[in-house]
Amino acid sequence: MSTTQDKDLGFADWFRQSSPYIHAHRGKIFVLSFGGEALNEPGFAHLIHDIALLNGLGIHLVLVPGARPQIEQHLTERGADMQIVNGLRVTDDPALACVKQANGSVRLEIEAQLSMSLANSPMAGVRIWVGSGNFVVARPLGVIDGTDYLHTGEVRRIDAAALHGLLDSGAIALLPSLGYSPTGEVFNLSAADVAGAVAIALGADKLIFLTESCVEDSRGPRIGSMFPDEAEQLLAQRKNIPEDLGRALHNAAAACRAGVDRAHILNRHHDGILLSELFTRDGAGTRVKTKPREATRTAQIGDIGAILALLAPLEATGALVKRSRERLEKEIDHFTVVERDGTVIACAALYPYRDDGLAELACVAVHPDYRGSGHGNALLSRLENSARANGLSRLFVLSTRTTHWYRERGFQPAPVDRLPKQRRDLYNWQRGSKVFVKPL
Repeated sequence: MSTTQDKDLGFADWFRQSSPYIHAHRGKIFVLSFGGEALNEPGFAHLIHDIALLNGLGIHLVLVPGARPQIEQHLTERGADMQIVNGLRVTDDPALACVKQANGSVRLEIEAQLSMSLANSPMAGVRIWVGSGNFVVARPLGVIDGTDYLHTGEVRRIDAAALHGLLDSGAIALLPSLGYSPTGEVFNLSAADVAGAVAIALGADKLIFLTESCVEDSRGPRIGSMFPDEAEQLLAQRKNIPEDLGRALHNAAAACRAGVDRAHILNRHHDGILLSELFTRDGAGTRVKTKPREATRTAQIGDIGAILALLAPLEATGALVKRSRERLEKEIDHFTVVERDGTVIACAALYPYRDDGLAELACVAVHPDYRGSGHGNALLSRLENSARANGLSRLFVLSTRTTHWYRERGFQPAPVDRLPKQRRDLYNWQRGSKVFVKPL
């Protein structure tokens, strides 16, 4: 096979693997926050292309950009400064003027980038509407430990109804890190805080932070997933976490506790990381979540397509007897599946013969990407427990190609006449499957 064919096959395989996520994300609300640093680098064009692609796939997007480097540039040009007390910035009148200018320039730059539709570019033929406005109601931080933080504020509430209306129109919502009060004041806010508040108010499906670094454990490797309490524990234990990463972790944990399904923290310096995180099974960043990433449960009718896909390669090699869709529909209650991020990655079935005190283990299948990761053992253990709970004393299996796997897990060879009569009558002598029995 030529290199071009290999490349085409690899692309086609990736595209097929991403299709469940394309369908799952359509119509969902994602809140995406990134620092102003991203705008100053050539790679920002790639991020814009990825945002346009998400919009084209039917995802409702809220963008919350920061403007820290732009604010600092304006402060330098004016010879002004922004005092930091206890980790919080004090925004006086000169600083507020810089904050307004910086956020305005960031908003205009993003709108301009999203308006491009040059031929021979990823934005060719794209028409994206961008909406911004006074969706964030804020209040002043006030005086804390004797320090008046002046125009530095915090989110009071989000006009969720107006934002939903904007998103339903097909537009991308763009919210600078500013808030407005009923008295007509403007407040300097943290972009991460705004993003977290917006995600909670909208009931967003995902809250995504593009940060300057990734979340790592004490030995260095990236942490793939964590629960809110683990994120808060990490913040308490490490005092040198970068500010943007700390705010992202804090808001990710708070949002998940408030009902946001997933929060993602991604290192923005990795080109394409947004797509890798959203359209691959294992992602590329850190996910903060309240729900277990994997769940083992009784199969449902809607799982039949996924189960057939798992069984097909084993049926093709003769390791399993082919089962029709109609048969699976009738027997679906016997199946248990392992679901990972909405995708069924393993299955097994248990058929009880209560009069004989036995149960048959069948259709044990694990997706190739997860073989060797313990899912087969976990399914076996779960079904053994289920058989015991139903008063059954032995488990049996018929196998042609995986006999050693069962032997290693306590199954012993047995003659065909040890099978329950009902199952023995259906035994395929031409296939010649070996019988193994395990006491429970």
